[in-house]
Amino acid sequence: MNPNSPAPTTPVGPAGMAIKVGVMGGASDIVLADHMEKAHVLGSAVASRGCVLVTGACSGFPLAASCGAKHAGGLVIGISPAMGLEEHIGKYASPTAFHDVLVYTGSGLMGREVINIRTSDIVVIVGGRSGTLGELAIAYDEGKLIGVLTGMGGISAMVADILAACAKDTGARVVYDDDPDRLVAELLRLYATPHPSPDPAVAAESVVNDPICGMRLLPRAAPAERVRNGNRFWFCSRACAERFDALPPASSV
Repeated sequence: MNPNSPAPTTPVGPAGMAIKVGVMGGASDIVLADHMEKAHVLGSAVASRGCVLVTGACSGFPLAASCGAKHAGGLVIGISPAMGLEEHIGKYASPTAFHDVLVYTGSGLMGREVINIRTSDIVVIVGGRSGTLGELAIAYDEGKLIGVLTGMGGISAMVADILAACAKDTGARVVYDDDPDRLVAELLRLYATPHPSPDPAVAAESVVNDPICGMRLLPRAAPAERVRNGNRFWFCSRACAERFDALPPASSV
């Protein structure tokens, strides 16, 4: 943390519990010393603000963040892919250093990702490859508050493009910054800011049902549409539209 910054107040999460910040990132792609240092500062920033650090109990960026959190007096929880300690160390070659608690999921490297994300109140993406991409997708789809530590390569360099391609409003909020301390400060500020859930009634206005097969789709993506009895209908395919055409003219489905 910046020694000139004011001492932060300890944030409080749901039911008065400490906020859990998940650091999801590359387990083997630390190639630059400044990347290692940034990950370390990230963990320190989380712990110094009274938050709990959550990782996938792996090496690389998450382990560097865990080290930073422990040096700052924080609590670190690792979500392990293994059935137990022996498998955690032997099969997955995963670390135990700097972790206060290891949660053994027995779900494997990819299977534990959902638990990683759902355990975390806030998710920070740092570098990473396919595993981190999966964690990003889960966090975004479930409307999490997400921080992206930029300048670290890997998936974190592509997040903006990936989410733009998804073109899906999930209610997730995403913050980008190349300064780990500033990123954590902004994430905690946003976490304390009320963020209303999307109005289901408004969201439903943009989606229609194909009257033949019942598929939900956006009108602009419908291959066919018809007007009958003053009502407009959209279809997932020309085949459904043709079945609609074959119905008696008085039918409105």
